[in-house]
This record gives sequence, C-alpha cells and structure tokens, in this order.
Amino acid sequence: MGCDFSKCSACCCVADQGGQVPETHIDENEDNIEGNGLPPFREYTIDQLRKATAGFAVENIVSEHGEKAPNVVYKGKFENQMRIAVKRFNKSAWPEAQQFLGEARAVGQLRNQRLANLIGCCWDGDERMLVAEYMPNENLAKHLFHWETQPINWAMRLRVALHLAQALEYCTSKGRALYHDLNAYRVLFDDDFNPRLSCFGLMKNSRDGKSYSTNLAFTPPEYLRTGRITPESVTYSFGTLLLDLLSGKHIPPSHALDLIRDRNFQMLVDSCLEGQISNDEGTELVRLASRCLQSEPGERPNPNSLVTALIPLQKDSEVPSHVLMGIPDGTSVFPLSPLGEACLRMDLTAIHEVMEKIGYKDDEGAATELSFQMWTNQMQETLNSKKKGDAAFRHKDFKSAIDSYTQFIDVGTMVSPTVYARRSLSYLFSNMPDEALNDALQAQIISPVWYIASYLQAVALLAQGKENEAQVALKEGSSLETKKSTN
Repeated sequence: MGCDFSKCSACCCVADQGGQVPETHIDENEDNIEGNGLPPFREYTIDQLRKATAGFAVENIVSEHGEKAPNVVYKGKFENQMRIAVKRFNKSAWPEAQQFLGEARAVGQLRNQRLANLIGCCWDGDERMLVAEYMPNENLAKHLFHWETQPINWAMRLRVALHLAQALEYCTSKGRALYHDLNAYRVLFDDDFNPRLSCFGLMKNSRDGKSYSTNLAFTPPEYLRTGRITPESVTYSFGTLLLDLLSGKHIPPSHALDLIRDRNFQMLVDSCLEGQISNDEGTELVRLASRCLQSEPGERPNPNSLVTALIPLQKDSEVPSHVLMGIPDGTSVFPLSPLGEACLRMDLTAIHEVMEKIGYKDDEGAATELSFQMWTNQMQETLNSKKKGDAAFRHKDFKSAIDSYTQFIDVGTMVSPTVYARRSLSYLFSNMPDEALNDALQAQIISPVWYIASYLQAVALLAQGKENEAQVALKEGSSLETKKSTN
C-alpha cells in the first residue's frame, strides 16, 4: 500500500520534539474582498429576511441544530440575486440584544476569502438572526463521510487543511482566535468548490453555555476540566479535522493516537487514498495532527505554525478546486433542459409555449379554493379577471394580459404563483424587465421551489444586462427542475 508510512517513528508522531514551527505572515490582500461585491456588515429587518427566505419556508431549511431548542439555518436570496444563509436562533439563545448585536458587529468586520463571511444580522423583539454568504456546495462532512460519486482525493484534502488553517490564522490576527465547535460541518464549499470556514462558529457563546455539541470523545481535555474554550482548544479541534481528512472517518483522537503509537497506519488511513500519499506526506500530516492533539495545551502549535507546516505539502496547487473535486466545469453541475436553454437565449416564444402547456398544475390548493369561494360575487369577478388574463395570454395579447392579471392580483382574495409568472412573462414581452423581475420574485416567495420562477428571474436579469446574476438564477432554476423531475 502506498501510504503505510513505514519510516515514521511513533515518538515523533505523538510528541513534538522540535519546538514551534516559525511563524508565517498573513497575506493582507486576502482581507479586502468588499471590492469584489461583498457588502459591508449591516442590520436587516425581519421583513427583509422573511422575504428573502420566502417566509422562512421549510423548503429553504439547509441545516438544523438540536432538537428541543433548534437554531435553524435557511437559504435565501435578496432582490439583487445575492444568495444568503440566515441562522435563526432559538428565542432564548440571546436574551440580551446588545450582547448579540455587539458580537455580530465584531464578527461582521472580518472579511477574508477563506471565510463564509458574516454580512449582517437582525434583532427584532425575541428574534436573533445572522446573515452570511451562502455556500451552495454542501460541507466537508457530506463530501468526506457521505460521498456518492467519488471520494475527495488527497490533493484536495490537503487544500482543505491549508485553507482552514489560513482562516484560523486570519481570525487570530484580527483578535478572534476562539472558534466554537470546529468540526467537518463548519467547513463549507463555495461556488468554485473552494473550502471556507463558517463564520457562525466565531460568535461567542449565547446563554446555553455550550461550546461543543459533538461527542465528548472529540472534545479538548481542558474543556472537559474547565468548561472554557481557549485558542489551544481550537488547535485541538483542528487536529481532529486532520484525522478526518486522513482517515475519511470520524475517529476519536484517543483511538487514533493508539494506532499511531502502535504504527498501525493502515487502520488510520482512508483506503480510498491508496497510491496517492507518499510516506513523507503521510508522516508529516500524522505528526502535525499528533502535535495538535497534545494533552498539554501549551505544546500545541498556533495557526501560523499550522499554515507554515501545510504549505510545503500542497499538491496540484494550480488546479482549480472544482476539478480536484471531480467537477470538470460549472455547467456540468447544472445541465440545462430545453426550457433552461430557451431562457438562456431569451426565447420568449418558447417559454410561452411551455407555460401554456403547464397551465396551473403548480398552483397547489388553488382548485380547492376556487370551488369553495365561487359563490361570492367578488370571487366571481376575480375569476373573470383571471379568465380574461388567461385568454389574452394564450393569444399573446400581453398588454391585456397584464391588465387582467393585475385586477386579479389587486383584489388579493387568492394567491397564485402562476398568475405572477404569466404576468412576468407578459412584462418581458412588453420590454419591462424591472416589473418582470419583481413578479418572478413574488412567484418564488409564494412557491419557493418552483423552477419557473427562477428561470423567469434569469430572463429578466439578462434583459437588464446583469449576466452574472442571471447565471445564478439560471443554475438555481436548473437545479430545482432536476429535483422535481427526479421526485
């Protein structure tokens, strides 16, 4: 096996004999990414976040924490197409609003390409929410422990370790050396599959007083004694992540150290990595993990030392992360259907044909509401407006369609995503992209996982000349359409 590390001595792995690795400097150019489109930290209203997450829709939940007191994370999108992650805390998590706001503002000043950065917060009554950059490509735990197509290769695992160490180095240099419950679920992957550290773990403890939610077998020994987290505790958790990357499993540190002392490396190393790791690389990573897991906190390396140790181990540094992850290019993740292709080339006639064929199939519950309320005069007038709009839409009389659908919407008795979508397309035919975008967004608020709404947003954004934002909406529509077709 190409990763047995036969030359590695047990003593050098378990204890650091050579002192601290020399410190390295932080690349200050990595601090400032606000010029690349990331907004400065700000406070949001609850109405803004409710709209961005389609009313905190269940379909937009991307992760939950705990059972009795869940802190739920939602994905969302602002009107400018910026995607966000919203962490909504339990009502009792942060009773002091000023404490929460102070912590959020401090973390929100950090800006680095190794972080999923915090861009805002919300406090309204008992509500406490954090707003961060959205990372669309899952977390390290998913790709490392529960992979479906192929495991992460060795070069990418080394890159994950370096990026994570650089994130901790940056945060330490800015006075935020403490990170709560560092684990594989905190490492997220951005659009290009570059690994980033979630900013949520940088927030100091809320009232629950817990810094570690993982199994006690993975908790730093000093935390078990004192209940307090220190910078050295973060390094210990980093060591457990190095073991995760090396083994492809979540091995308790005590068990891993026993394997190292017994030179039982084949039990420690992921069999999927056979032939990818040289003896020297394996020896160095095992040695680094062992140093991080020292029982005495003072014997553990600091983040600068971690970065210095990991840089020489990097492989295929010029290869983009998405290639290392087995993703040849962006379009292979989101192949376009005929409808997606029509949206990309702004073929409004083709889109119209598809929407005519679909009709109102995606209006859940609409038929029941119609039959129940048809007896009222007001509802009959509303239905007549909708019927006139549908007839005009069918015959491509888009000005009349807009007028009739507007009458239907203004009454407000019924809510139909399809009506908003049809009026959106009518606006596009009438060269009114701003109005079209607003209607497409409204359709998505009503029906968060409806691919038609995302596709129409893409066309409206293309009409506005916003190509990058349009690509985001187009990929989202493609993903939603694929999920619907496979269900």
